[in-house]
Amino acid sequence: MKKLLKFKSLLLSIVLLTFVYSCDDDDNQQPEMKSNIVQTAQATDALSSLVAALQKADEGTNNNLVSTLSSDSQFTVFAPTNDAFTALFAELDGFDSLDDFDLMEEKNLLAEILKYHVVAGAGVKAADLVDGQSIKTVQEENVVIRLDGDKVFVQDATSADAEVVIADVEASNGVVHVVNKVLVPQAVLDALESIAIAQRNLVDVVVNTEVLSFLEAAVIKTDLVATLSSAGPFTVFAPTDDAIAALFETLGDDYTSLDDFDTADEIALLKNIILYHVIPNAQIAAGDLAAGSVGTAFAENNIEVLASGGSFVIGDASTVDANITGTDIFASNGVAHTIDKVLLPQVAIDVVNRITNGTLVDIVVATPALSLLEQAVLKADLVGTLNGAGPFTVFAPTDDAFVALLAVLGDDFTSLDDFNTPAEIALLRNILLYHVIPSEVKAGDLAAGMVGTAFAGNSVEVIASGNTFVIGDASSSNANITGTDILASNGVAHTIDKVLLPQAALDFVTRLTNGTLVDIVVATTPLSILEAAVIKTGLVETLNGAGPFTVFAPTNDAFVALLNALGDDYNSLDDFNTTAEIDLLRNILLYHVIPNAEVAAGDLEAGMVGTAFAGNSLEVIASGGSFVIGDASATNATITGTDIFATNGVAHTINKVLLPAAAVEFATRISNGSLVDIVVGTPSLSILEEAVILTGLVDTLNGAGPFTVFAPTNDAFEALYRILGQDFVNRGMAAFDTPERINALRNLLLYHVVPGQVLANQLSAGSVPTAFTGNSFTVVASGNSFVIRDTTSASADAGIVATNILATNGVAHVINQVLVPLSSFGPLH
Repeated sequence: MKKLLKFKSLLLSIVLLTFVYSCDDDDNQQPEMKSNIVQTAQATDALSSLVAALQKADEGTNNNLVSTLSSDSQFTVFAPTNDAFTALFAELDGFDSLDDFDLMEEKNLLAEILKYHVVAGAGVKAADLVDGQSIKTVQEENVVIRLDGDKVFVQDATSADAEVVIADVEASNGVVHVVNKVLVPQAVLDALESIAIAQRNLVDVVVNTEVLSFLEAAVIKTDLVATLSSAGPFTVFAPTDDAIAALFETLGDDYTSLDDFDTADEIALLKNIILYHVIPNAQIAAGDLAAGSVGTAFAENNIEVLASGGSFVIGDASTVDANITGTDIFASNGVAHTIDKVLLPQVAIDVVNRITNGTLVDIVVATPALSLLEQAVLKADLVGTLNGAGPFTVFAPTDDAFVALLAVLGDDFTSLDDFNTPAEIALLRNILLYHVIPSEVKAGDLAAGMVGTAFAGNSVEVIASGNTFVIGDASSSNANITGTDILASNGVAHTIDKVLLPQAALDFVTRLTNGTLVDIVVATTPLSILEAAVIKTGLVETLNGAGPFTVFAPTNDAFVALLNALGDDYNSLDDFNTTAEIDLLRNILLYHVIPNAEVAAGDLEAGMVGTAFAGNSLEVIASGGSFVIGDASATNATITGTDIFATNGVAHTINKVLLPAAAVEFATRISNGSLVDIVVGTPSLSILEEAVILTGLVDTLNGAGPFTVFAPTNDAFEALYRILGQDFVNRGMAAFDTPERINALRNLLLYHVVPGQVLANQLSAGSVPTAFTGNSFTVVASGNSFVIRDTTSASADAGIVATNILATNGVAHVINQVLVPLSSFGPLH
């Protein structure tokens, strides 16, 4: 690659001066006047390169310099020394000697240089030269004379002047002034630059520019040599070594040289950074720069040309602009301008930010407004997770957000230290994981919809709100995004003004707010009767216990309906005043409790479920798209309110008091009344009613009992009348009109009463003593049932036609024959 020409001032060596002005007479001999300029040069060893140059130039097209300077015309020649030509060759890339001027255009170029040393028309001596004098040369461009004391200098198109080291060497056709520098006209400078440009591409420019060595290494590392050596045209803003070194300082200890860009992703990033410095399909010289956005070879990434004073600076995705430090370094395929800063596209800014910020944990630690989140991450043992490779997106709640949450949780949670049980710490961990999306989502990539989180099975919702988004959780309050795109080495963080709560956390908050199941009952007005019942039955401590419990809580209306069903003796819970009644009420309440289980509404399944009333289950029954609760009665309870969470379980309200079998039995007895009430209320037992009244047994059968009554039907009595004779058939119960007969009837009725309560399923074959002292009947198995056999043969065995008619003082079973004890048969007959 050829460089731009930069000429240095050369001093004529002492050797040359000694050579020219030797004390030796032969050496000090001036060329005789009969010698022309060419001959004079030929005779001077220090001008041998000039002679050779004249001869080489004459090999070009229509060049006759030797013959011209040998003619009789008068000339003034500024003759460069051999050292001057040597210095010229040192400055010209690709021209080490005159032999390198081997192309016709190069020989013609050499002729232009030599013509620039010749002034035609007169031989002008040094004394006649004037300071500042502009003299036209044979080449058509001017040289300018500069006098400095007794020294004479000649100014050309370069920045270095030539000094006349030997003046006034006279020849037959003019005067020669020996100079210590080859004079170069602008046309030659331009031509040399054009040649250099044609022979170098932009990669050559970079390689041969000392201050672009880092850029050279980067171009090679990213395999962009072929690209930047191609036809183009390109405009390259080339960052200097100092610019790249400054970038390394910003990147920190992990990036101290280009060698640290060693992964595929890092090399791809470096390549894109370099392409960001390249404007494709355009060669823009400094004079053609115009303010505006300019596309780069890094697709869809523009740089900005910005007016700055009388010049321009280059803006990138950062806030710092690059100054143009060198312009218009032309190459065959474009132009380069050096700049003092590496231009960074947004993707590089992101990488720099990630490196500077560190991991997501580093960001949290370094952000004062996230100090409580930092504590929570440490407490929940998530440092390792959030320092992991990721990528993650973290919605980071500020300290104010955590303070607001703690305020909601109440006095038991005034700081994160109050999360101190394994369950509470696990919940805190899940709350934090609920803020983490296991992928990187920048603010510009957010889209409305549900997004899964690192808390498995729990999603947050991105919700459009005006021109931005809010984040929805399981609560009814959304979180505002207060800060976006805080980039980390393993993801991105966005700050939010609310702690996001998954359903589990919402339930936890609700539980804390609600308190225990007893607290819920106490605080719920429609459950005031249930509250009174819990207190009355001594179940407060039980339902304040650890649990977990599921409580089906009957409303006040449900209790009122039960009391109405129980009749006038039970107008309020105060009427449950005996030990047995209170125990029954306690068991009824326990029947509403599922122990050792928290069953939310969504977890209900059809089937039998054991309750805290040992040995008694209730039934969850599918009903449409929901469930009802079945008890020992024929009426199901509808669930009217679900999922009222407590610290020790969950409550669902229901519209009916659930009744276990014991309570159904109790309600039935209350409804039926005493055994006498049952007889009175049963039309088919009207004759038995007459007999009980006639024999004075009302008070007995209204007594406390318990009794078991085998109650003969009207048909059974009429059958007995037929056995006893026509008088009984005709008069019925009125035939019992003597003391003897009435006493016999009394004994007959007592023979149907068994002291104690015997339900149908408690019957067993054998003799059964009755209230008629000393008289028993026999229970006889008959197929899958039983019949009752008395001690006479007056009638057939009595079949049991209805069982378990419960009374407040016992139970009645209806039979189809009157049982007759042997001792009563005689008097009746």
